[in-house]
Amino acid sequence: MAISITSGNRVILPEPPRTPEAAMRLIEQFVGQAIVRVGVTRYPAGHGISDPSELSPGLVDPCENIRMGTALFGKVHRIVTHARGAADGSAFTQSLEAWRTGMFEGRYVFGEADPGPLSTAEAELDHDEVPSVTGEDPDPATVPDRTAVQDGEALDPNHAGIRIDLSPIGTGRDP
Repeated sequence: MAISITSGNRVILPEPPRTPEAAMRLIEQFVGQAIVRVGVTRYPAGHGISDPSELSPGLVDPCENIRMGTALFGKVHRIVTHARGAADGSAFTQSLEAWRTGMFEGRYVFGEADPGPLSTAEAELDHDEVPSVTGEDPDPATVPDRTAVQDGEALDPNHAGIRIDLSPIGTGRDP
């Protein structure tokens, strides 16, 4: 059970809990006094509660933690994307930073209202900003259509033919 506790610039290192009940006691002990992040998603334990008794045992359940964490990160990403106007790489990087620190443009991002779903224009990634593997845009005429089905080729992947020429392997020839 991953639990991180920070207070200002200090990291508090308690003994790692061995059971979910021990983890909940540890979280209750520090929530409200320090920043407590829980689980795989590093979910902020104090988010949306006013009293430690309101803490949900779902914080330490891996599946519930992932569900809550991804929902909250989605909200953070929508806030950042709406502020930036586009879902480009920098908006995602800023979303990660806002998730890590809890702050975006000087405000506590977890307490902000959800701006709602992204518009189509915001959700579409500008392909000019996505670098290719070689750094150059491939010529569309030279890129094979990987979705095209050859004549007589079955749509069942268990009966598909070989699509990669493996004949040069082991012959000493360069492919």
